[in-house]
Amino acid sequence: MAAHSTNQSSARKYSIDATVARSHCLRRRAADVSVARVYQRKDRFYRRAKSAGWRSRAAFKLIELDQRFRLLRRGDRVVDLGAWPGGWLQVAAERVGAGGLVIGIDRTPIEPLAGPVVCVTGDLRDEATLAMVRERCGGPVDVVLSDMAPQLSGVRATDEARAAELAARAFAVAELLLRPGGRLLIKLFQNDESARFVEQLRHRFKSVKLTRPEATRAGSAELYVVGEGFRSATSP
Repeated sequence: MAAHSTNQSSARKYSIDATVARSHCLRRRAADVSVARVYQRKDRFYRRAKSAGWRSRAAFKLIELDQRFRLLRRGDRVVDLGAWPGGWLQVAAERVGAGGLVIGIDRTPIEPLAGPVVCVTGDLRDEATLAMVRERCGGPVDVVLSDMAPQLSGVRATDEARAAELAARAFAVAELLLRPGGRLLIKLFQNDESARFVEQLRHRFKSVKLTRPEATRAGSAELYVVGEGFRSATSP
């Protein structure tokens, strides 16, 4: 009898172990499928960008946001901050046409583009770089774009601080360059400070909206803030 009971106990244990193993396998397969779907989504925009001749998949973000908010118009003067490798420059140049001007700034040299595009290599924290950009603009601009993102360290507090610094720098440059009524598009990472930053923009723009384009990578905390109707410091 004891031997029979031991056999039953062993059988039950084996059955439970097998069930747990099957459950773990199913969860693992589900996770693999989820990851595969994410990379399929990435690949879709990557392939489309390559096929269309865009330098980066980020071009689709600007195309979508421009269609939604009409940020870029014929003849506009546009400044793109953190412009490397040039996907946004290509989109902006196409939108503003030969009568417009698109200036791209990045610390990494940007391969030259045809048309109304001027590339500046430099650091936005450097006054000499800002002076060069203002000279190239030839006056106040209609639009400032920023797709700048920090190099991630993996330490959340550090990465959030770096992202906030870049957004603040983009805003400061926009205040220097934008004409009254101008438009602003800045990448923003959702965190405890983002609401405070958006509130700052509301004091300087008639309309401020947060949005997330379809081409944003799955799981990303990035958002874009759109400011329309810039009010200069001397505006009533």
